[in-house]
Amino acid sequence: MKKLKKILQYAAPYKRFVFLNIVFNIFAVVFELLSLLLFIPFLSLIFGTMQPVLEKPQFAFTKEYLENLFTYYLSQQIDGTDKTGALVLVCILVAALFFLKNLFRYLALYFISGLRNGVVRDIRQKVYAKILSLPLSFFSNERKGDIIARLTNDVQEIEWSILTGIEMVFREPIAILLSLTVMIMISPSLTLFAFILLPVSGFIIGKIGKSLRRTSTKGQNKMGELLSFIEETIGGLRIIKAFTAEDYIFKKFKDLNNEYKRLLLKMSRKRDLASPVSEFLGALVMVALVWYGGKLILKNQGELSGQEFIGYIIIFSRLFPPVKGITSAYSNLQRGAASADRISEILQAKNTITEVENPKTVKEFTDKIEYRNVYFAYENEFVLKDISFTLQKGQTIALVGESGGGKSTIADLLPRFYDVTKGVITLDGIDIRQLSIKNLRSFMGIVTQESILFNDTIFNNIAFGNEKVTEEEVINAAKIANAHEFIMQLPNGYQTNIGDRGNKLSGGQRQRISIARAILKNPPILILDEATSALDTESEKLVQEALNKLMKNRTSLVIAHRLSTIQHADEILVLQKGEIVERGSHQELLAQKGVYKKLHDLQSFA
Repeated sequence: MKKLKKILQYAAPYKRFVFLNIVFNIFAVVFELLSLLLFIPFLSLIFGTMQPVLEKPQFAFTKEYLENLFTYYLSQQIDGTDKTGALVLVCILVAALFFLKNLFRYLALYFISGLRNGVVRDIRQKVYAKILSLPLSFFSNERKGDIIARLTNDVQEIEWSILTGIEMVFREPIAILLSLTVMIMISPSLTLFAFILLPVSGFIIGKIGKSLRRTSTKGQNKMGELLSFIEETIGGLRIIKAFTAEDYIFKKFKDLNNEYKRLLLKMSRKRDLASPVSEFLGALVMVALVWYGGKLILKNQGELSGQEFIGYIIIFSRLFPPVKGITSAYSNLQRGAASADRISEILQAKNTITEVENPKTVKEFTDKIEYRNVYFAYENEFVLKDISFTLQKGQTIALVGESGGGKSTIADLLPRFYDVTKGVITLDGIDIRQLSIKNLRSFMGIVTQESILFNDTIFNNIAFGNEKVTEEEVINAAKIANAHEFIMQLPNGYQTNIGDRGNKLSGGQRQRISIARAILKNPPILILDEATSALDTESEKLVQEALNKLMKNRTSLVIAHRLSTIQHADEILVLQKGEIVERGSHQELLAQKGVYKKLHDLQSFA
């Protein structure tokens, strides 16, 4: 029941749909039972055992009153020995009751569809919003494909689990309860006998359901691996082809796909086993009931007539669909519970980048950024150690050094993609952890080595995050970024779709679009993370010109791979193994003849 509650909590905002579904399902069950009960007088009429009732019986809440009342109205349709009118009346009533049963069943499904689709939308939105709010550190430990699997396959599993869960909790037990009530009214001793037999089948089916859930969890995790592998393959097709690794990568995919197929087959067989097992157990119970009920009739004990016994068996046989429904629902619920657990892992993931209760807001950047004795560790080992420097408004500080020295980490700490482990970073004297995250990041524009663009038009990529921007402002930003000329040569100009990650453009073109996006934001603080290192000479020149325009009159923190691009920086910090080993201007560092001089000479030689 705990798992069911976990899944059904997603249906809470749709109580109206749940209520209507329950009401219409109750009506559907009642009309189905009434239609089945009509078979008893129908059989009495056919076999000639019905005794006519000529006077309307007095009301009493008993089985006999209901039988006599119906027989009274049926007797009105019998003309002498001609029972055709009564037969026609029974057939019309059965048809009408089955029509009402199916009408209300449709209405129950009609309203539950609003619940199902609403729940799926809400879960996806909740998970997506959580993904947007989680820190970058969360995704360094997760596979993208697995996260996509949780947003798609796992959400779909919950959709079906909620549907069957509601059916299990409300419709099927109501159907069973009402059927049992009618069965008790017909024969208490026969129903007691059925009660003794039914729990055995329930125990066996429960064992199958628990086993199914364990297999389902493994299968859903494997699907996450499969999607991750596909995503990596599509992203790395160029390298796969370049190294003629198609056969190698296909073999890995085939092995993974076969493993998923094996788990899926195991899961399907366990799920499919539940229904035939329940049906076979039900058949055994039916055989036992026929034996016991037959004994009651043959002993002529008077509790049960032949037509009542046949009617009883018909109603008992109608217990099988709801019992099978509960077993199928239980199986689906086990799969849905596994999916709910996987989705909960994201929804309950701890967000380490949090705001204070009443964050401060700053209207403008006026003075300086300061790193004071900053230490940082992704896990246990410090990757930054005792970093201290001051970036005055309007200045440019460049970070240089070996790969893995901590340059990008220093830059990532400023917009709070990560939080410092020890020490403090201040903006105008205020600890950035005391500021609203949105307020802090509004002061910053970021251009990275890898241009992050979206599968959209050039216009929307430049205007990203700014819904009120005009076409003139976008064009002006593109001109400053040296991008306007190549944009106008494209088939649809600014409305040209640039494909996934901007793959229809060259590296230099993508970078200039990224710069245009930063220019349009017009931030007072710039973070440039090796923005020209992956470009050819001609593209680098165009991009560097755009960067120089962008940096004019702005405060800039620049990560440099090519030292030629940062010679005019106000201060250059040289990092090794997470520590600042040298600092000064370009000329001062050359004069020191240390690490920076070696880096400069190596690049000059290259």
